[in-house]
Amino acid sequence: MSSAVCRRVLQTVGSAPAASSGSWSRIVSSCCSRLRAEPRNEARRGMSVSGRGNMNVFNREMKKRQKNWAASLQDGHHYDYLRDEVGCRVADRVYDIARTFPLALDLGGGKSHIAEHLSKEVVERVFLTDVSEKTLKQTRQSEMPVYRVLADEEFLPFKENTFDLVIHQVLKPDGVFIGAMVGGETLYELRCSLQLAETEREGGFSPHISPYTAVTDLGNLLGQAGFNMLTVDTDEVQVHYPGIFEVMTDLQGMGESNCAWNRRSLLHRDTILAAAAIYKEMYGNEDGSIPATFEILYMIGWKPHESQAKPAKRGSATASFGDLSKIGQPTNTNKS
Repeated sequence: MSSAVCRRVLQTVGSAPAASSGSWSRIVSSCCSRLRAEPRNEARRGMSVSGRGNMNVFNREMKKRQKNWAASLQDGHHYDYLRDEVGCRVADRVYDIARTFPLALDLGGGKSHIAEHLSKEVVERVFLTDVSEKTLKQTRQSEMPVYRVLADEEFLPFKENTFDLVIHQVLKPDGVFIGAMVGGETLYELRCSLQLAETEREGGFSPHISPYTAVTDLGNLLGQAGFNMLTVDTDEVQVHYPGIFEVMTDLQGMGESNCAWNRRSLLHRDTILAAAAIYKEMYGNEDGSIPATFEILYMIGWKPHESQAKPAKRGSATASFGDLSKIGQPTNTNKS
């Protein structure tokens, strides 16, 4: 069931004097069958630790399937509104840096939409990467040369010191990494509603939304990756939907369903009905719509280079913190 059809169904039911349990059952069955239509990997395993010491939280093969499925939708472009907005805001940050980037790498692939907001005067060539081949084929046209590379952003097929604009090993010295990702407050309304509903109906809850990074962790993560001159800021994008079914359907259409190893794929009918009611009761707007909040974390980091400004050596200061309280006080020049 498409978002438009689902909206019409919910609006029709909402305008009726009272919806019978049978009609609600048909609505939820139809919407849930749409939500379960996405291919999923039956193999399950818990979180593990890779040989490099990093926790393996996400099923990368599942994410590839989700993106391929989303890219195969005939109305897939209707779900690009969030990427369009974030891509535009990331491009603005590129323009804020007073320099040009001959070679840039866009890890967001064909649907990040950052490249189309840039010009040849800032970036000469762009390499797009994505784990989904179907997504790359849907790349929009840009005024600069664009090269498409099928690759997982966690395992990039580029040698070190290659790009002027991207991330660590493939980034040239004095190159800049500008990134955006969803933060910890993203979809808190949906998460809270599902947890309360599942606790009430099933006596406990399971994770149905991917874990997110907290803004307080970004500085440490960028520092550990070898960046300096760090800048981190947050933004909030709020989208209004007719109901919880549209939120979940659009997340699928974006290819952003949960792919954590510890996810629970089944969501019971009674639970989702209860979650829909809780969502509207706790967060609903006066016009009957519900908000979904996306916290976007933006980060800028520079790969070290000898030409960059460096902090002064310890002990080289010429003023004491104890003298700060005297700043701005009138100086008595009269001598008796």
